[in-house]
Amino acid sequence: MQLSNLLQPGAVKVLANVTSKKRLFQDLGEIAHSAYGLDAAQTVDALQERESLGPTGVGHGVALPHARLHGLDTVVGVFLRLERPLDFDAVDRQPVDLVFALFAPKDSGVEHLKALALVSRTMRSAEVCAKLRANADPATLHAVLTEAQGGVQAA
Repeated sequence: MQLSNLLQPGAVKVLANVTSKKRLFQDLGEIAHSAYGLDAAQTVDALQERESLGPTGVGHGVALPHARLHGLDTVVGVFLRLERPLDFDAVDRQPVDLVFALFAPKDSGVEHLKALALVSRTMRSAEVCAKLRANADPATLHAVLTEAQGGVQAA
């Protein structure tokens, strides 16, 4: 599994005016709809439901919201770079500016976990995060993410 298989170029955006987690989830839903044809309302509801189990802010300004959805065949992702960091109830209490959301089929088991592990490993790289924060062009952000793993496969 590679990030290039999970993340379409059209699912990478830079957002300027995200003021709440709810607004962020709405933006993620709209982008998932436009990039993958997912139902935006269902996507937002699923993200909020998952987030109610515990925050997905993993620290160091990174959040990995994720949800399982009906009508999806494969795991897909949306990446957002926020121009203004957002309070996300992250484990380290730091605001979030890099968001990599994953959407998996409702009945996916190991594929969802492999994708989450791959994204988590990639986003733990200080070098990758620095490059993402230094660029505002979605095409460049997509290239940084998809080239970051250098062909390393998910376990």
